[in-house]
Amino acid sequence: MFIFLSFYPETNLEHLDNPQRYPRSHSLLQDERFLETRDKTDKMEIYVGNLAWTASEQDISDAFAAHGDVEKATIIVDRDSGRSKGFGFVTMNDNDQANTAIEALNGTDMGGRALKVNEARPREERPRRDRNDSW
Repeated sequence: MFIFLSFYPETNLEHLDNPQRYPRSHSLLQDERFLETRDKTDKMEIYVGNLAWTASEQDISDAFAAHGDVEKATIIVDRDSGRSKGFGFVTMNDNDQANTAIEALNGTDMGGRALKVNEARPREERPRRDRNDSW
């Protein structure tokens, strides 16, 4: 989460409860109270691989919920067949809880398969392929 504040002399600050609380020269990044809350509110997207075909979103949500607050759990499915691709993603609301879940669940057995759990990376850009093309 990034916050950018800019106070210009001509800006009307009357709507703020205490405009002197953060003088123009003060950065929120230097405020310890801000730093404490910033780290606690960061969300982490977690990759969960090697899922059994029978695993449900509720199954992975329950497994991660034992380690913290789960916002969302999604299993990726093939758009043509609707069958699971064997991996998914979990969004957790706290980085510390997410890291704890990653350490605890990576390599554990779920549905007869050892899970591969790590922090998700951004999706790589790939050239779009025409679905009618054949290899």
